[in-house]
Amino acid sequence: MATLQIRIDDNLKHDSDTLFAGLGLDTPTAVRIFLTAALEYDGFPFPIKHRSMSNETIEAIEDARNHRNLHGPYLTAEEAVAAMLED
Repeated sequence: MATLQIRIDDNLKHDSDTLFAGLGLDTPTAVRIFLTAALEYDGFPFPIKHRSMSNETIEAIEDARNHRNLHGPYLTAEEAVAAMLED
C-alpha cells in the first residue's frame, strides 16, 4: 500500500476534517473516495468550471472596468454609508 503526502493550508485541513467528520468520514477516506471516483469517470468526477455570475455582478464588473457608475472617493466612512443609503 502506498502513502500519499500533500501540503495544504492549515485552515483548509481543519475545515475539511470538520466537513468530512460531519459526514461520518475522515479526510484520508474522503481522498480515497475522490481518487476512486476519478478513475471511474476517467477524469474529475465533477465539472471544473468558473462559477456563474449574475447579470448584476457582470454589469458591476464592467462598470468598474470602464469607470462608470462609480461614487466617491469619500473622506470618511460616514460619508460612504450616507451615499449608500441615499438610493
